[in-house]
Amino acid sequence: MKIAITIKSINKPGVLRDITDMMAECGINISYTHLFIDKDDSASIYLELENVEDIKTFVKNLKSFPVVKDVEVHPSLEEIYGKRIIIIGGGAQVAMVAQGAITEADRHNIRGERISIDTIPLVGEKELAEAVYAVGRIPRVCALVLAGSLMGGEISEAVEKVKKEHEMIIISLSMPGSVTRKADLIITDPIQAGVIAVMAVADTAIFDIKKINRRKF
Repeated sequence: MKIAITIKSINKPGVLRDITDMMAECGINISYTHLFIDKDDSASIYLELENVEDIKTFVKNLKSFPVVKDVEVHPSLEEIYGKRIIIIGGGAQVAMVAQGAITEADRHNIRGERISIDTIPLVGEKELAEAVYAVGRIPRVCALVLAGSLMGGEISEAVEKVKKEHEMIIISLSMPGSVTRKADLIITDPIQAGVIAVMAVADTAIFDIKKINRRKF
């Protein structure tokens, strides 16, 4: 069984090690984890787990640790926020792509889909390249939209690396620069780029980007 939990614990060295050792002994696999510090300086450990046979016993065992304050079982981030679309680039272009993406995502989410839209307006070749590289470290990303007026150089290198290492759709606005040669699809209209990005990842859409013969629209 797959579950998601949040463990509230005392913030001290070795807590995560002790908890994961216990999980390993039980044959539980950790598919995703994130640790952060709350306002009261206690640690919150979010985990998505596989192969949990007895949830009640598992939670009881976790609560037996002296450092553990509380354990919550809840839906996973995938169930709540679902697939992610990342939009990066210039502020005006990002805003227009987001408008199309959010409008289209709302249509699919009403029908039971879960698609979330993340945006960041950035300027500078290095900054944009770092943002593209970082997309490969973000979970549940299904599509990346490059929304700018000029992208190339280090940004193109980052796009090529991300495409090679991760399974995601990369859409670029029509613009000068070599980044358009690395993208799966080039869209002139930013609103349409956002709409197509959502349609390309939605299970509730009858659309397959692989069947498009043309790369530029």
